[in-house]
Amino acid sequence: MRYRRAPVVIESRGGWERPFCGKASTLQSVEWIQSPSMSEPVVISGIGPISAAGVGIEATWEAMLAGRSGVAPVQAFDASDFHCSFGGEVGKDAFSVRKIVPKSYRKATKVMCRDIELAIGAAAAAVEDAGLVTAATSEDAEPTIDPERMGCHIGAGLICSDVNELAAALWPSRGEDGNFDLHHWGEQGMENLTPLWLLKYLPNMLACHVTIVHECHGPSNTITCCESSSALSLGESMRVIERGDADACLTGGAESRLNPMAFYRQCCTGRLAETSPDEDPSGILRPFGSDARGTILGEGGGILVLESSECLARRGGRGRATIDGFACTQSFDDDGFGVSATSLGDAIHAAMHSAGCKPDDIDAIVPFGSSIPAIDAGERDALHATLGDRASNIPTICTIPYTGNCTAGNGAIGLCVATAALCEQTLPARIHAGTAEGLDAGPCDSMSHDMERILVTSCSQGGQNTAVILGRVRS
Repeated sequence: MRYRRAPVVIESRGGWERPFCGKASTLQSVEWIQSPSMSEPVVISGIGPISAAGVGIEATWEAMLAGRSGVAPVQAFDASDFHCSFGGEVGKDAFSVRKIVPKSYRKATKVMCRDIELAIGAAAAAVEDAGLVTAATSEDAEPTIDPERMGCHIGAGLICSDVNELAAALWPSRGEDGNFDLHHWGEQGMENLTPLWLLKYLPNMLACHVTIVHECHGPSNTITCCESSSALSLGESMRVIERGDADACLTGGAESRLNPMAFYRQCCTGRLAETSPDEDPSGILRPFGSDARGTILGEGGGILVLESSECLARRGGRGRATIDGFACTQSFDDDGFGVSATSLGDAIHAAMHSAGCKPDDIDAIVPFGSSIPAIDAGERDALHATLGDRASNIPTICTIPYTGNCTAGNGAIGLCVATAALCEQTLPARIHAGTAEGLDAGPCDSMSHDMERILVTSCSQGGQNTAVILGRVRS
């Protein structure tokens, strides 16, 4: 039994769900009801982050232990005329989609935009980390998991078209006065676009290509909710596995806004930090800092392999973390800065309730930590409202200083890193050029830390909020 009622939807797991449609202040009084659910939690068995910090969890984790940021001046296009000219790019030497896909599929890379390429790379890294055999890893060997029982849910952005491709079509669409003419566009301009042009930029093509490459014939879906897309996709995959419609799913998200059109739009929102070309990129991002001045865009994301406990045991796989709690809420946001501490707090509270844990059980937090003052303030207030006095002392793991804000892929990076932290029982170094207010988010080196549960949050530009609680798997 599931409940979905507007305007606020809260979902959770662990055998408990509830309807909620009202003011967030009524949260504590809502009666929880038990619903059919799996007795065993869904398990994360593979993680595949891809970002400026590295491709795959090993490279990413090594960079974060060393405190090495991937933020640098943008190389993908000339960003010198923008008030922000820095970004987190995946290095050309570190990743080539043609080297990852099977030879029989390389022709399809011609209709892959950057976002699709990143999703393909992340999925390959996750499948390898999970030790799975799929159609992509071996065309002859039997797949580890029945393709009919393998789902795929990937968060995506509203992809911007390539400027050069559009220019080639728009230029001949001018009328006699030199201005754009819709009639000429229909008659001549569109002829300059390749017939498969649209297939490069549809958001659902990330999941489409990943499912084809790895032969995932189970339930598939795409979620486009900005920074919350990845965690919402994880929640979707978790539900699919819980209700028995799949044994495993590839889930997560990826996006690149390091192109002129997307970059310009974000500059117009006032979310990006003003930078000078010669400044040290490690000093720009200051999550929860009193002197924070905005965020930096990145490209990347992550794919995770989710499995039922039964499926994992049957194939003798390694569990990396359990999904102990999940919840999502929707808050009103008309300007990209309207993070509701109450609404995000509702999601955190519901996730803890579903995980059966209290504030004392949370050992680390992976927050959004955007370095946008208004958003940081809302997130900090939500954490204090739900975790109480402990919020100031629970160590945080901030990923954006390493990768930039990878928007639809950002939450997946946080989930991958949180999983690695649980496995290694280690907190990576925090990059921060100042001091953080109200949270343990200031600069520090990597260190050992006993952790049983980690809270991962996201709050998106569209007002969607998520909270995920991951649990440690003991061997």
